[in-house]
Amino acid sequence: MDEARGNRKRSWLRASLAALVVAGLGAAGVLVSMPEPADALDAALVRSQVAKGAPVFVRIFKQESELELWAERGGAHVLVKTYPVCTWSGTLGPKLREGDRQSPEGFYRVTRERLNPNSRFHLSFNVGFPNAYDRAHGRTGSFLMVHGNCVSLGCYAMTDAGIEEIYGMVEAALNGGQPSVQVHIFPFRMTDAKMGAHGRSKWIGFWRNLKQGYDAFETHGRPPEITVEGGVYRVAGVQAGRE
Repeated sequence: MDEARGNRKRSWLRASLAALVVAGLGAAGVLVSMPEPADALDAALVRSQVAKGAPVFVRIFKQESELELWAERGGAHVLVKTYPVCTWSGTLGPKLREGDRQSPEGFYRVTRERLNPNSRFHLSFNVGFPNAYDRAHGRTGSFLMVHGNCVSLGCYAMTDAGIEEIYGMVEAALNGGQPSVQVHIFPFRMTDAKMGAHGRSKWIGFWRNLKQGYDAFETHGRPPEITVEGGVYRVAGVQAGRE
């Protein structure tokens, strides 16, 4: 079992244990499922002091199998809720070609046209792969989504309950006037320690470029403006890296 799959298995076991904590015991001592309260997101919004419809930002971390939902408050972004990613495909590293069953990494944007309320995977939004960076490197693929149904052939699959909350926040932000929602997808939380641990990877140059966007958000609390120039991501205020 490779490191990525091992981490995904452990994440799934943690989620399963969490479900047991949420569950209760019936009178006969039989485990009875108790669903998460319908107002769980509302409670998170109250704690975060943000309203549904505020501009949002999404970060996904492969190795940790986590999706973070952030919302704007007072010019900066606050973390509303962290969701377990039910499953994703492939290994650490970018998606290269159509059919490789690899989940992408990079900086993407979701527009209203990329929302799909009628998805066969409950609800979904297209992250916009391939973007300008991917195309500059000859990467191919289509219909790379964040969706429900807990099944992945290259996408990031959430539980149905999770995607309902995430999709609802993204849709409300776009309907409220946000032109697009940035979705930043990383192989792992890009701390110096983790970068060092993966320093021998063939993707380390690519990941150093991604880390510029990661660090910009960590430092300023706002999603940075990111463009693509000369085949690299250009993060506003940061000198472009090279692979």
